[in-house]
Amino acid sequence: MSDLARYIRNIPDFPKPGIQFKDITTLLQNPFAFKLCLDELEACVGKSVDVVVGTESRGFIFGAPLADRLGAGFVPVRKPGKLPDKTYSESYDLEYGTDTLEIHRDAIAKGQKVVIIDDLLATGGTMVATTKLVEKAGGHIEAILFVVELEFLNGRTKLADYNVKSLVKF
Repeated sequence: MSDLARYIRNIPDFPKPGIQFKDITTLLQNPFAFKLCLDELEACVGKSVDVVVGTESRGFIFGAPLADRLGAGFVPVRKPGKLPDKTYSESYDLEYGTDTLEIHRDAIAKGQKVVIIDDLLATGGTMVATTKLVEKAGGHIEAILFVVELEFLNGRTKLADYNVKSLVKF
């Protein structure tokens, strides 16, 4: 298990009572910890990839520098209405309703090797939608990376067909 857990702050009762929020801002503000995090994410990839896909918005924080390190392109997956050209859309269920994510239709060429990254794996809904978008665009998913995984929410079970790696598990 990664040593990064000590840089992640726990905020009790946020955003509502009973929730133990895992705050990565303390990791991000520490240059050593952020570099260590990127080193560990890079080591998880293990082979060359063409594209790193980051899910809005914290996936951008880790995805863009990881893409640079890997010599790969970076593709953002965004909320509706944020991308200026033609998109693929994918809706997914939340506890209290639904949400939607989008990717540019020309963001990934057919057969390109893709790594997807986000900061946190909870229930898995956001990442399932992201995998569907990448596959609609023609990408082959090599790995899905998370900085933090909340194991008790069992999000990994929704991603059983993929190579999923998390640096820190709670």
